[in-house]
Amino acid sequence: LFRSVQVWDSATGSRLVTYSDHSNDVYSVAWSPVGQHIASGSWQEVRIWDPTSPAGKTLNTYSQHIGAVHAVVWSPDGQRIASGADDSTVKVWQAI
Repeated sequence: LFRSVQVWDSATGSRLVTYSDHSNDVYSVAWSPVGQHIASGSWQEVRIWDPTSPAGKTLNTYSQHIGAVHAVVWSPDGQRIASGADDSTVKVWQAI
């Protein structure tokens, strides 16, 4: 279950989405500025996905880090994300 990201309705407590496309544990998650997409980081990859379907839909996958991706953050305009990993690098990606 650590390889999935779950989105919950805070008012009802019901699970809305379970995204399970990561092949390793998930270490970081961030909503886009307008809440339209989610970025999640796992072992050597960052995935951008759409949380509107019950299983989520992968839009982009970036796999150029070495080790676990512990931080993902969106730019204020939602066009890019930055990710930081065990390889002591920060990479900037085109989000969508």
